[in-house]
Amino acid sequence: MALEWVMLGYAAGAEAIMLLLLTLPGLDPLRKGLISVTRSLLKPFLSIVPFCLFLLMDIYWKYENLPSCESESCSPSEHLRHQKSIMKSQRNALLIASALVFYWLLYSVTGLVVKIDQLNKRIEKLKAQD
Repeated sequence: MALEWVMLGYAAGAEAIMLLLLTLPGLDPLRKGLISVTRSLLKPFLSIVPFCLFLLMDIYWKYENLPSCESESCSPSEHLRHQKSIMKSQRNALLIASALVFYWLLYSVTGLVVKIDQLNKRIEKLKAQD
């Protein structure tokens, strides 16, 4: 089960790095290549959405079937295990949310950067006609 979370973490990290590189000022010579790479990776990264939904359902199922440890019958080690399990679930839910938000931001920013490039080309074309 840990491999799924590692892969999701790597995907979220890759999305964050691409988003950072697209939005950093001063990378204009590299921007055209970054845009083409990012646009070609958006479709494969779309598979993150159903993967995140599957992992979210897994967290929900584990939470619903988690034995409660609220009474005095729990030993300290069982109580600690229960708390660690809840903390892992919260951490994993945060990872899912960050992966989905990074994908959405990457999609939106890439669309905006492409539109800005098209408008800049149109302005250059209009200036050349005058």
